[in-house]
Amino acid sequence: MRDVREWMASLVRFVKRRRDPVVVQTLRSAAAATIAYVIALRLSPEAAPLTAPLTALLVVQVTLYATLTNGVRRVNAVVAGVLVAIAFSLLVGLTWWSLGLLILASLGVGHLVKVNEYVPEVAISAMLVLGVTTVGDTAWARVLETLIGAVVGLGCNLLFAPPVWVDEAGESIEGLARRVRQLMLSMGEEAAGRTPVEHATERLHEARRLDHDIVEVDAALKQAEDSLRLNPRVREGLLHRVVLRTGLDTLEICTVVLRVLARTLTDLAKERESERLFARQAGAAVEQLLSEIADAVVSFAVLVTTDVSRSAESAEERLASQLRHAAATRDKLAQLLLEEVQRDARQWQLHGAVLTEVNRILDELDTEHRSRRLLEELDRTSQEQRERMPRLTRLQERLRRNRPALARRSR
Repeated sequence: MRDVREWMASLVRFVKRRRDPVVVQTLRSAAAATIAYVIALRLSPEAAPLTAPLTALLVVQVTLYATLTNGVRRVNAVVAGVLVAIAFSLLVGLTWWSLGLLILASLGVGHLVKVNEYVPEVAISAMLVLGVTTVGDTAWARVLETLIGAVVGLGCNLLFAPPVWVDEAGESIEGLARRVRQLMLSMGEEAAGRTPVEHATERLHEARRLDHDIVEVDAALKQAEDSLRLNPRVREGLLHRVVLRTGLDTLEICTVVLRVLARTLTDLAKERESERLFARQAGAAVEQLLSEIADAVVSFAVLVTTDVSRSAESAEERLASQLRHAAATRDKLAQLLLEEVQRDARQWQLHGAVLTEVNRILDELDTEHRSRRLLEELDRTSQEQRERMPRLTRLQERLRRNRPALARRSR
């Protein structure tokens, strides 16, 4: 009974992780390799046609776009390697010196056929084929097995559309925004009082470490962008990609400005080791302003990752309201800092820098600025797509025009 409960618990955990990229990739790869092996047993003269499942295992990817792009290059690499091995098996066979020549020739052919990152696989395929056979017919059987594996790998993602990883990318973007918020809250609390240089320096290091977080979010976003390309489950893939990409670009700019702001506060802490960074009222205004901007950053991330059909309008209204409050607090802070500089002109340039950096973040989060940036990026991406793939673009436009008529016929 205990074993049954443990098995059920494991099953529940697996079901919860069913959209995890590792789980999806494992299941798809195992299924594709098995199907390719069964088909190769019927079509290949080899007793154990393992090249077919090997190729299917290499070709199948998490996203349909990656399968199509990587699959073609990988098939070219494997076929090129097999052809080189056939030539060597007919001419010289396998010796220590022919192996060296084989590797040189395979790497050169890989660059000629432009398989990009799969150049080493040309040499690997050639060595595998030359090592197991010296008969040309058997080598051609390897080519057949390679094609079987490639077709099965491509077919698995064409028939069973892979998941769309937009939610995962959205969670990464929101996680980055919340880390930015937490850092801004810490900086605001310290700016309101006496801040030791060591604490200000630590905030600066935290701001610099956000670069590593952006790299991780960018990787998740690239996977989401690939999952949207050529996916039959997605209608407005271009719009989703541009919204997420421009949203991450905005957050990246905000983190850069935040790092500059952390540097400004660190310099101010060095100049005023035994004093408050700002006068009491100005320090409270800085804390309030950074808190309001921190909330706006999270709201911006929610807006970027929210489905239009659910609550995008409410998210945009909330962001606009937060930005209005932050702008009012900024104006109040500007007046307080002006009065403070008139009383004590020391480090006036650092006070001005704080206002400048805060204004930059508010400008980047502004909804009108975001709309203009989104439209510009959509126009630019669409133009690039039309120039790069004119026939595919015309086909998509024709299908889009015919979609209402087809819907009426189906009804």
